[in-house]
Amino acid sequence: MKTSPHRLRLIPAGIDTYSHPVVYMHADCHVCQAEGFRALTRVRIDCGRKWVIATLNVVTGGGWLPPDAAALSDAAWQALQPGPDAMGRLSHPEPPAAASFIRAKVYGERLEQSQFSTIIGDALARRLSDLDLAAFVTACAGDRLDIEETIALTRAMQAAGKTLSWGKELVLDKHCVGGLPGNRTTPIVVAIAAAAGHIIPKTSSRAITSPAGTADVMGVMAPVELDLTAMRRVIEAQGGCVVWGGGLHLSPADDVVIRIERPLDFDSDGQLAASVLSKKAAAGADRVIIDIPAGPTAKVRSPAAAASLSARLKAVAAAIGLELKVHVSDGSQPVGCGIGPALEAADVLKVLRRTPDAPADLRTRALTLAGQLLDLGGAAGNGADTAAKLLDSGAAEQRFMAICEAQGGFREPEAAAHRTLVTAAHSGTITAIDNRLIARIAKLAGAPQRARAGILLLARPGDRIQRAEPLFEIHSETPGELAYARDYTARQTGPFTIRRQQ
Repeated sequence: MKTSPHRLRLIPAGIDTYSHPVVYMHADCHVCQAEGFRALTRVRIDCGRKWVIATLNVVTGGGWLPPDAAALSDAAWQALQPGPDAMGRLSHPEPPAAASFIRAKVYGERLEQSQFSTIIGDALARRLSDLDLAAFVTACAGDRLDIEETIALTRAMQAAGKTLSWGKELVLDKHCVGGLPGNRTTPIVVAIAAAAGHIIPKTSSRAITSPAGTADVMGVMAPVELDLTAMRRVIEAQGGCVVWGGGLHLSPADDVVIRIERPLDFDSDGQLAASVLSKKAAAGADRVIIDIPAGPTAKVRSPAAAASLSARLKAVAAAIGLELKVHVSDGSQPVGCGIGPALEAADVLKVLRRTPDAPADLRTRALTLAGQLLDLGGAAGNGADTAAKLLDSGAAEQRFMAICEAQGGFREPEAAAHRTLVTAAHSGTITAIDNRLIARIAKLAGAPQRARAGILLLARPGDRIQRAEPLFEIHSETPGELAYARDYTARQTGPFTIRRQQ
C-alpha cells in the first residue's frame, strides 16, 4: 500500500536560482530521512492544485531553516504561489519519460520528432533537471543533429507553444545569428519595414553569450515584456514591434534551452536553427531574412561554416513552410560604436535620427538588410531605394517612435556613471579587433544585466593611432565592475591588434 506523501510548511528562501526551482530542507528533517532524500534529489511538491518538481539542496547547519519547513527558491515559490502558512506535500516524482531519449542521444542515436516532443514536453513541465537539460544540449552540440533531426526538433519546439495568425496579411521577419558586438540592426529594419506598410511582429531574445540581445537594447528605449494581447494591439496600430519573446509562449522550450546554454556559453548549428525558425514560424512569419556575420572571431568563423549553417537554415525553413533569404555579412569587427544595451540603443537612435555622428557601418548594414527584406515583401528589386528613402525622410524614425509609444512609452538611453579610457600601448595602424575579447570586457563591465554598462569604441581597423591615444572607453554602473573590467583588459594583449609603424 502506497504511503501518503509527507507534509512540510512552505516558506520563501529568498534565493534567486536562475529560474530553476530549488527546495531547501534541513538534514534533520523527518521527511528527508523517511523518503531517503539526498542533495540534488528531485522532489515533487504539491500545494493545492499546483505542483512543481524542484532540486533538493540540504542545509546542514545554521539556524535559518527549521527541520519542519521546506524553503523554496524564487522560481519554486512563483510556480506554487503558496498562501500564508501553506503546507506542501513532498514526494518522489515519476521518472521523466524523456530521460531514456536524452541518454540515447548522448550515445549517438538519432531521435524522431515524437522523442523530441517528449523531451520538450518534460522540459516545459520541469520534470527534467538542469543536469538532464545540460546533457541534452551537449549531446546536440557540434554536428550531432543532422538535418532531419533539426527539422524534427524545430517542429517539436513550435508545437509546444502557440502559433500566431495575422489573417491574410503577408508577414515579414528578420533575425541575426549573433556573435558580432554591436550590429544592432533589428530595430532599424523593423522601423523601415513597418514604415513601408508591412507587418513585422519581431520577437527577440535577451543575450545568451553576448553583451546585449535585441530585447535588452529595445528594453532600454521602451517596454518589451508585452503579452499577446498588447503585442497584437501594437501590430494593429503600427505594423511592427520589437518585444521579448519569453513571455509570449511562442516556442517556449527555446527559453528553457537558452537558460541552459547561457552558463555553458555555447550553442550549436542544429539548436540555433531550431531555435530561430521555430520562433519565426510561431510568430506567424511568411518570409524571413537571416543575417549570418562570418569572421575569425565571430560566432560563425569562416565562409565554409556560414555556408553550412545557411544550408541547414534553408532546409529547415523549406520543410516548415517559410520563405527564407540568408545574408552572409562581414563579421571581422564590431558594428557601430556602442557595445552593451544603452550604448547600442544610442547608436540605433543616431541612425534613425540621421545625426552627423551616426555609425556609418550600422546604417549601411541596416539598409542592406531592410532592402532585401522589402524585396522579399514584393518590392521587386527596389527594396534598397525604398529603404533609403524611408530612413532619410524621417519616416522610419517616426514609425520607430510610434512603435515605442505603442509598447508603453519611449525612454532616452542613459549614460553610465563610471568610465575609464583604454589607450594604445604603442603607435601604429589598427589591423583588427577581437570580437570575443571586446565582448568579454563589456560583459565584465556589467553588460547586459546592467543596461548602461559596456564598451564605447573610439578607434577602428585601418585607423593610424599614436601611443597613449584612446582605443575604447569602458562604461560601468559600479566602481567595482569598472575596476574588474579594467584590470582584465590590462592583462590582455588585445583586443586591438596594432601594427607598429616602420
